[in-house]
Amino acid sequence: MFLDLIKIFVPTTLAFFLGLTLTPIATHFFYKYKMWKRYSRSGNDAAVDFQKIHNEEQELKTPRVGGIIIWVSVLLVIALFYFISVLFPSLGTEKMNFLSRNQTLIPFFTLILGSILGLWDDLIQIYGKGSFARDDKSWRKWKAFLVSFIALLIGCWFFYKLGMTSIHVPFGGDLTLGILIIPFFIIVALATFSGSVIDGIDGLSGGVLASIFGAYTVIAYANNQIDIATFSGVLTGATLAFLWFNIPPARFYMGETGMIGLTVTLATLAFLTDTVLILPVIAMPLVVTTLSDIIQMTSRARRGKKVFKLAPLHHHFEAIGWSSAKVTMRYWIFGVIFAIIGVILAVTS
Repeated sequence: MFLDLIKIFVPTTLAFFLGLTLTPIATHFFYKYKMWKRYSRSGNDAAVDFQKIHNEEQELKTPRVGGIIIWVSVLLVIALFYFISVLFPSLGTEKMNFLSRNQTLIPFFTLILGSILGLWDDLIQIYGKGSFARDDKSWRKWKAFLVSFIALLIGCWFFYKLGMTSIHVPFGGDLTLGILIIPFFIIVALATFSGSVIDGIDGLSGGVLASIFGAYTVIAYANNQIDIATFSGVLTGATLAFLWFNIPPARFYMGETGMIGLTVTLATLAFLTDTVLILPVIAMPLVVTTLSDIIQMTSRARRGKKVFKLAPLHHHFEAIGWSSAKVTMRYWIFGVIFAIIGVILAVTS
């Protein structure tokens, strides 16, 4: 047990300090190549309330690819312990290597593939022209399709390679899905991906995601899935390093290279720890954010009226007078509370 805790603690701490070390180098690169959005969100079709709370000058002068710091830190930490175990084989080095076929290979693959897709999206909005550079509806549909394709590959791996055919129902046993687990995973991946709209205020997404991955570190440890616990811990440490520089005023934004990779990886971890039905509790801030968008769009389409002054919900709170710092801090508290509740449910069910 003590060695397992060391295995989790050391890479997690290393990911945090590595992220802090990489940030000045990455920041210089981001600003040198002006890696911020070409077009602001406060265009002609933006709501008047959004224009009031939105700092257009800041958005067009702040790099949006800060998520690179997270996944590169994770990549380097994994590579370090893997190559140490290969070059200096021993019980100790093999113990510290947490890249394993049955636990962490798939979430690692998901993180890298999703992050590269997100980086492509960011670069389009930074250097591109036309409707795609404005993140219009057609490009969002393409992103959803590409996320679905990634999810299809992972779902097939779950079913055909890992033999995963059922999900755990809290306090109710297992529910067998058979091959339907593949489309079910696609749905869950798209649902977590939709939560990426939470990346709208300085420090918001980083704090929320850190608490979520921290929860999965504990859950995986309780399940004796030590490699997954270590991987989740490394994600937590890297995200906290990002957050260190994303606290208002943000030095950079997470961007899609962070949000797509992290949200789809989250869905993968939920399946591997058999807590997919508890995921909405652990990730409640993402759920609430997504639902507020859905409710707003549905109400406007069917009733011609808005439920919120602005959507997603965090912008509604800004529109009614809350400072961005107050919104962020309360979301963090909200996220930690539901992460704890989710851990309790996962461990006891």
